[in-house]
Amino acid sequence: MVLKSLVRCVGVAMVLVSVSGCHSAYVEADVKNATASTISLVEVDYPSASFGKETLAAGETYHYRFKILGDGDTKVIWTDAARHEHTVKGPALREGQEGPLVVTIGDDTAHWDLRLKP
Repeated sequence: MVLKSLVRCVGVAMVLVSVSGCHSAYVEADVKNATASTISLVEVDYPSASFGKETLAAGETYHYRFKILGDGDTKVIWTDAARHEHTVKGPALREGQEGPLVVTIGDDTAHWDLRLKP
């Protein structure tokens, strides 16, 4: 009887959590290498953290999911095939934003495409 009541309470709690609108805002980021060569030491900095990949082959896309904690600027840093380091400043992000963000790395610059919701 106690077990039956416990199972019922857990079930009710799960339903309440699912309908209460619990939602965590995440950014779905893609970093694309649009150059003709492999790039290395790819790093994306965003408020309070960063992510990256050691190498990114020509035409390859790296996917990463993150949560914005705090407000601040972004930037992408990478080293091209000739071993030149590049840094391109990106947009400012705010805590709580969510949605897709794409960083396309070209030969000398990077383009940011974001469709984040507040």
